[in-house]
Amino acid sequence: MAESDIDEVSQARAELLCFLVATVAASYSLTHEWRVDHVVESCRIWLRRNHLWMDWLERVRLGQLALKIANRDLKGAGIAVRQSNVQALFTGDMQLNYACTVVQRMMALCKEAL
Repeated sequence: MAESDIDEVSQARAELLCFLVATVAASYSLTHEWRVDHVVESCRIWLRRNHLWMDWLERVRLGQLALKIANRDLKGAGIAVRQSNVQALFTGDMQLNYACTVVQRMMALCKEAL
């Protein structure tokens, strides 16, 4: 695999992880429950939207990592996802809003975690 391919794969994994973290954090702020089913479905949606495939075990690992980051690491990094700012995390077509400071900070955490 060429170095540029490895960089693309690493970037895609970071984007997927960040999407999962944002989704589970948003879901928690709205329902006050850590919903594994939301992580699973969000992973499927993101992979399908980006025309990518990922082994089931890797999906499970990223999902578990997303839950850990959302549950513990966001608070430790001073990132709070409240009901009032959930909408700012996503664009109109439910993709990450990279212009949002919270998303930028989440992405930094996700890249660090990988």
